[in-house]
Amino acid sequence: MKFITALIFCLTISSTSFSQYYARAGMEISYVSMPSLTDYLNQSFVQQLGTFNSAIVFSGEGGYLINNHYEAGLEIAYLINSYNFSSDLGIYKLSYDIIMPTIVNYYVIRGEGYDFKFGGGLGIRFVSANQQLPGTPSAITYSSTGFGLLLKADGNTLLSGNLYANIGIDLRYDFNGTPKNTNNNSLDVNNNTNINFNALSAGLRLGVTYIF
Repeated sequence: MKFITALIFCLTISSTSFSQYYARAGMEISYVSMPSLTDYLNQSFVQQLGTFNSAIVFSGEGGYLINNHYEAGLEIAYLINSYNFSSDLGIYKLSYDIIMPTIVNYYVIRGEGYDFKFGGGLGIRFVSANQQLPGTPSAITYSSTGFGLLLKADGNTLLSGNLYANIGIDLRYDFNGTPKNTNNNSLDVNNNTNINFNALSAGLRLGVTYIF
């Protein structure tokens, strides 16, 4: 609520002849490094994952063009990823998703039919993970809450009317914490290690922006 309140305040403190609202939607390929989780998977399930692994991110953003060079917005991104490993004992499954609301402030360079913007922000992170071990009938759910930092650059090119094609890149560092189940245990089946989901990621996004 504090983040949403701060955004509303930013959107209402200034009103100029340049003011406009915008909405953006897009899909992103993100390359994510989660060292603690990767070490756990590599050591426990004999699958050598790389330092960075791909994930899909869907995102939407809305905000306010306060003047020719400043925007304030709220982005909500949803990252999903999963792993499946086979062994003599059966199939190991792990899936996780992260909801990432972030308040973002931009410096904007605008021209006829295009704009470029560079910005950053921070927000809360909500993690949910499901782990199913070989030979078990169902998955166990784990969750945690953290926060994250975001740096990004966006470009918008006019398609028609108020609709723009959007391309963007971003860099995130998320302190996602250690997901725990209802028994306060982490993913480690031996309960020897608290496996955190802290992550460094970089992504490329395509989408559309509507300015009104």
